[in-house]
Parts: sequence; C-alpha cells; structure tokens
Amino acid sequence: MGYPVVKIDLAKVSANTEVIAGLCRRHGVTLTGVTKATCADIAVAKTMLAGGAVMLGDSRLQNLKRLKAGGIEAPLMLLRIPMLSEIEDIVSVVDISLVSELSSAAALGQAAARIGKRHKIIQMVDMGDLREGLLAQKVLPQARDILRLPGIELVGLGSNFACFGGLIPTPATMASLLQLVDTVRAALDVELPLISGGNSANINMLAAGLQPKGISNLRIGEAILLGRETIDRKVIPGTSQDAFTLHVEIIEVQDKPSVPFGQTGQDAFGRRPTFVDKGIRRRAIAAIGRQDVAIQGILPLQAGIEVLGGSSDHLLLDVSDSPETIAVGDVVGFTLQYNALVPAMISPYVAKEYV
Repeated sequence: MGYPVVKIDLAKVSANTEVIAGLCRRHGVTLTGVTKATCADIAVAKTMLAGGAVMLGDSRLQNLKRLKAGGIEAPLMLLRIPMLSEIEDIVSVVDISLVSELSSAAALGQAAARIGKRHKIIQMVDMGDLREGLLAQKVLPQARDILRLPGIELVGLGSNFACFGGLIPTPATMASLLQLVDTVRAALDVELPLISGGNSANINMLAAGLQPKGISNLRIGEAILLGRETIDRKVIPGTSQDAFTLHVEIIEVQDKPSVPFGQTGQDAFGRRPTFVDKGIRRRAIAAIGRQDVAIQGILPLQAGIEVLGGSSDHLLLDVSDSPETIAVGDVVGFTLQYNALVPAMISPYVAKEYV
C-alpha cells in the first residue's frame, strides 16, 4: 500500500448512517445520502443505502453516472442545478433534479419527452442563503409554468442552508417554506410529496423536535460521513468522527529554527506567513501538500504533533512534543474535517483503502 492514503471505515459509515436515518424516520423524514464528498465512492454509497438512505444525491453528473455504472439501483438526485449542456445525459441517468430556472426545466422536459420519459424536478426556493433558488414571490408563478411543460413532473419544493451565506435553518424559515408549499398545492391542485427542506445543517433542529411537520426529505452528507452537524460542527450523539482518516509518510526530520532566516516575501500561494519564535524545534515533513488536502482541516491523531502548514507537496509538522520519536519512514495519521475530506477523496495522488 502506498502513501498518502485515506482509510475508510465502512462499519463506522454504516453506523453513522443508521443514527441519522433513525433520527429522520422518527420525525417522518426520508434520507437522501449525499456522496459528493467521497467522489461517489461506490462502497460508501452502498453503505449509506444499507444504513437507511432511500436515495442518493450528488452535485456532479459524472458521479451519478459512476453510481449508476456501479450497480446502484436506488433513485439518484442531481443536487446542483443543471447545465443546459448536460441535459440529455441528465434525463437518462438522473431520477430527480433540483431546478431554479424555467429554461432548465423546459430543456429537461423536452429531452425526457424525446425518450418517452417524465423527469421529476424539485423547484428550489432561496430562503436567504443566497445560493440557488427562487425568491418567495416567484415560486407560485414559476410552478404554474412548470406544470404546463411536457415531460416534467413537479414533485416538490426544496431549500438549502449553511452553504454560501451560512444561513441557519430555523422553525420560522421551515414554516415559511411550508407556507409556500401550501400555497402552490392549493392554487395548482398538485400533490408535491417531496419537500426537501435542507441538509446536515437541519440536524440540530430535527433532533430537538423543532422542525415543523411537512418537511419530508433531507439531503445529508457531512453528518453521515463525519458525524457532525454543519452549524457549529458539533458531534452528533452516537456517531463516529473518524470514519475517514488520512495517513501520510514522513520524509524528513530535522531540528530547525521556528522562524525563517533571511529576507522573506510571499509564500508559494501568494500569502505573507507570520511565525512565532519558539527557538529550535524538531520539524518533520510528510509527503502530502495543499494540492491534495486542505491543511487547515486535518487534525493529528497522535499527541504532541502540530500542523505548521504546507506547500503544494509538503506538509510541515512540529513533532518536538511527541512522546514517540518520529523518524523518516514513519506514518502519522489525521482525522479530516469536511474541507479536507473533499480534496483528499478527489486527489488521484491519495490512495483509498477500506478498513
């Protein structure tokens, strides 16, 4: 086995999924397992389904194709609003699309009708996060227009939280979304069975029993993969935070000053780093860098190791306080936050291993 490597504990992914799926079931919510952080890893996707997810969602059409080719038979949801250039492939691969633009819905309907299908869509509503979706006053008029389109089935409304704007979902915002749902149902005599009211940011509200009845689906990735909600990144009771761990090999260990000597300027990424003078320290270099992982999102598993930073290909560690002697050829491990998990799983230079 080569290094660096992300080790994936499928038993912990399964247990985490069961916790989240159980929480959803107790509140009348179905679970869409989100696979994008793992680059649609087939084993992780199957584990999510076995643990209680009823469908899978991903932002990349390429990933959804990978799931389909990997034998996944559960419904697939395209989470990123569609590009017109990929419409033909979407209707052949995807079961449900999240849509905000009428032109996209029309293109999906035309493509679906050509192959004798009806494509399901969820109309997205911007509840304040300022990412995708319609503002409230536009929801009913566009829903009316969508219902006139051939090849399209409007199955629900959806919203997104804590992504671009960091907006926290609250009972009030959920109630506002459900008011829109009731308005559309009454005005257009449409069922709208799938009200996809958010993501891992909804977990706190759901666990506290504060999410209004009527939200029927959540799209959950981080809470399953890392066992944390996404408002404050607090641990979800009963889950593991180390289902994914990064392991890297040490390639240099030297005693060096803690402050650069000589004239300094920008680093490799255009920043001007600052340093605290701690005197001579034992420093180690590991064979991974910012090209593969977000350095600020990794946490050492071993006591006494501090992440100093990194360049494209080198991770700098202070190992002065490690109770164990760190030598060239040793392997050190880290847990991963979401911002580090995503690039590590995508990087072709980071191996993946199931444990």
